[in-house]
Amino acid sequence: KTRADEHQGSRMISLVATVAVLACLWPHGARASGSWEYTGEINVGILHSLTGTMSISEITLVSADLMAIDEINAAGGLLGKKVVPIIADGASDWDVFAEKAGEFTNPNH
Repeated sequence: KTRADEHQGSRMISLVATVAVLACLWPHGARASGSWEYTGEINVGILHSLTGTMSISEITLVSADLMAIDEINAAGGLLGKKVVPIIADGASDWDVFAEKAGEFTNPNH
């Protein structure tokens, strides 16, 4: 094994662990018309600034998250279920981040 292989392996473990933790925190279902329905998929909330002053550094984080989710799905998903990204824009604003995080964690928000 080369040093690059070890780095790639630890990076993948880190990404899988992050997605697994987020998946456990996210309700297992899809939001439709203000209600939650079980779809057999695992939704993962991705909350970064896509607009505003912080977007220049955070758009790449969204890309990395999506790449990790694609890799996980290509390997059979998480616990055999497809991982579905749900992306929200924090708009470089703490109040918007708090609101969007509330929407992720509370389906009645």
